[in-house]
Amino acid sequence: MKRHLILIPLILSLVPAWRAVGATVPDPRTMTFPPLAFRIPAVERVVLDNGMVVHLLEDHELPLVTMQAYIRTGSIYEPEDKVGLAGLAGAALRGGGTTATPPETLDSELEFMASSIESSIGADSGTVTLTSLTKNLDRTLALFTQVMMSPAFREDRVTQAKNRAIEAIRRRNDDPQEVGDRELSRAIYAGHPLGRIPTVESVSAVTRDDLVAFHRRFFHPNNVILAVSGDFDRKGMLEKLQAAFGGWKKEEVPLPHIPQPVPGWKPAVLLVKKAIDQSVIRMGHLGIDKNNPDLHAITVMNAILGGNGFSSRLMAVIRTREGLAYNVDSSFQAGRRFPGTFEAETETKAGSTARAIGLMREIIDGMTRRPVSDAELTLARDSIINSFIFAFTNSASVANQRARLEYYGYPAGYLEEFRDRIGRVTKEDVLRVARKYLRPDALILVVVGDETKFDKPLSTFGEVREVVPE
Repeated sequence: MKRHLILIPLILSLVPAWRAVGATVPDPRTMTFPPLAFRIPAVERVVLDNGMVVHLLEDHELPLVTMQAYIRTGSIYEPEDKVGLAGLAGAALRGGGTTATPPETLDSELEFMASSIESSIGADSGTVTLTSLTKNLDRTLALFTQVMMSPAFREDRVTQAKNRAIEAIRRRNDDPQEVGDRELSRAIYAGHPLGRIPTVESVSAVTRDDLVAFHRRFFHPNNVILAVSGDFDRKGMLEKLQAAFGGWKKEEVPLPHIPQPVPGWKPAVLLVKKAIDQSVIRMGHLGIDKNNPDLHAITVMNAILGGNGFSSRLMAVIRTREGLAYNVDSSFQAGRRFPGTFEAETETKAGSTARAIGLMREIIDGMTRRPVSDAELTLARDSIINSFIFAFTNSASVANQRARLEYYGYPAGYLEEFRDRIGRVTKEDVLRVARKYLRPDALILVVVGDETKFDKPLSTFGEVREVVPE
């Protein structure tokens, strides 16, 4: 009883002041707040004696250090008859051990120290990452440099990586959404390295010698940008890095010329037959690159169209009004070395396939017909500006942002000017870029599903070509 008597005044003390005095409950829709002020933390850029670029950001909140190396390489440089080589090199770089440390020892040491070293190679970049407790940094850094400079690509581990890749290829058509995404990308980038996909034959053709040669060709210190963040002293860290990478000599790395993809601007209707009750719908065409002067207006335009969740037009019609899909969205990716893609996507029951496609095409076309509303513009701009801060949630994300910007050649001040440029986008800008960059007449449509269950034949939208996924 005494405990209850003590708790009563404590609970009463928690009642908001406005309720205690009978004041009006605040309406969150009319509340105002000062503008969000956020300043991107400064990152120091240093060049080591061997040409390696380093971005440094100290953060002593936790006893952790992270590093991420960006290597100028990628699957766009692999031979056409050995597609998958870069991905295998990325997996086996860490998984195959080093010339000084067998893979089993590497695994056990990292596990004992609660450290992590991972590697991968994508379309236009390679990465090697390190995470370590501060007290274990010296040994983890030594292993990190071994992985970077002297991987062993041990034969049995290479075989394991190939087997995993081949099994993934054999299973990649199990997921209808993955099939739709892949076939749309292949159609948009047809004839370009970005449109190639590994096959069992191309992966099987890769040898250990290929991996060694690939590493030797691209892994040099002057071809690396390193982001370092966490609990360290600047002077001490630079000394560690100079010592760790000091024996790695710079060497010229001539990158092969890769032509830009050529936009065909030809509509297409592609069907992947699959006995499923839900259709996967993908449509799109070639987009823009990061240097496009209309980038910020396009970003706002796409947010209104389908990139801003429930407030977007696609979601408002396809899900909320018509109830045809759980999710529907669009993206207008700004490619970093090559043009990206414009894509719109959804999944719907087979019996509403044509209905959903028709509405999506109408909504995309509608963006080019008339200006957006003031409310749509304000909401889109505010959403983009206010979400900007989430790209900098910790010191690692800040340092990595800076490293990536330099890696891909973004102009100075890109991040600092981003919010202001978004805020200056007008309704006239949105209509202009929609008319210039959206091509409803040139959409490539990909549908994965059971055509016998569609509400209308796909030929409603053009000549249909069946695609058998590899």
